[in-house]
Amino acid sequence: MRITIHLLLALLLSGCSALNTTPQPPPVATSQAQSITRAQSLSLTRLGNITATVRGSPDDAERAIAAKANALGASYYYIIMVSETVIPAMWYATATLYGPSAAGSTQQ
Repeated sequence: MRITIHLLLALLLSGCSALNTTPQPPPVATSQAQSITRAQSLSLTRLGNITATVRGSPDDAERAIAAKANALGASYYYIIMVSETVIPAMWYATATLYGPSAAGSTQQ
């Protein structure tokens, strides 16, 4: 019984660390919007959310998100979800757009 309690406690504590994100620097901004990870988005300025619904594949949905991010002038985007709709071959994607960090915009 005692071993079971210790094992459950260890599993619970290790599960909590999976939710902790260590900040990482985003890549250098270019003329095209770049896909980033959640850890890279922590120091950036959030601009808003976008969605796309396309016929094709998950890659087509990701390309549609990248095209919308470029059209809106975002430096980075983080894809939150790509999912197939109830209609076969129709894909839905949503992403968050980011601009340069406030600290990074003051540097020349």
